[in-house]
Amino acid sequence: MTQPGGIPGPGLRTGRFGAFALEAEAEAEAGEPGAREPVTGSVVLVESYGDPVETAPLLPGEEQLVARAVPSRRAEFATARACARAALAQLGVAPAAILRGARGEPLWPAGIVGAMTHCAGYRAAAVARAADVVALGMDAEPHLPMPGQGELQLVTVAEERRQLPELAARRPEVCWDRLLFSAKESVYKAWYPITGRWLGFEDAVITPDPDSGTFTARLLVPGPVVAGKTLTGFDGTWTIRDGLIRTAVAVGH
Repeated sequence: MTQPGGIPGPGLRTGRFGAFALEAEAEAEAGEPGAREPVTGSVVLVESYGDPVETAPLLPGEEQLVARAVPSRRAEFATARACARAALAQLGVAPAAILRGARGEPLWPAGIVGAMTHCAGYRAAAVARAADVVALGMDAEPHLPMPGQGELQLVTVAEERRQLPELAARRPEVCWDRLLFSAKESVYKAWYPITGRWLGFEDAVITPDPDSGTFTARLLVPGPVVAGKTLTGFDGTWTIRDGLIRTAVAVGH
């Protein structure tokens, strides 16, 4: 169902998140002999558009996490988990409570990696088997400029801010400041499950490609060892659709 303005209506939708799909296409186009299958082909995404009036049911253990939350926050929490359970079902995983860890990260069933995101009018979850994907990160934000220079200073480093004039000249319709913020959110969500460590806004440099819908994140702190190699950065993708900026990171083996 589509609402006026082309925004899909409420209800769960299954598909491949635009950012994940872009990354898969880029990897497939590389076409190198012996290249691995794109990790994104193993990712299941479920999205919900709109702001549901009725709260999706919660499982034991989840209710106490939002017992004191306002109704809108409860709805975000519950709908994101409904998306997650719908995605898990496509992997053959039985419904399970998705609790929170020490830093608020979702605790997935054994053998599963995933990420959730929510903003006004949108909630989504992406999951994959840990045997196929090391970590996932995703974020959605309203496609609007950051509220002010103060907020921009907090979430970016000087090298990123120096990119903004050229990015704006090439793609003036894109809110690049908000995109930088979203990309860092996705990077953190992929970083934390691997390391168990905090990653500050000042600990990575995001470089978006305005033409390909991709970005790189160069770590400014020591990275973890993944598949026998020290991780020095992340590759991600971004899309703008339905008034939202969406960013995604998938770390393969």
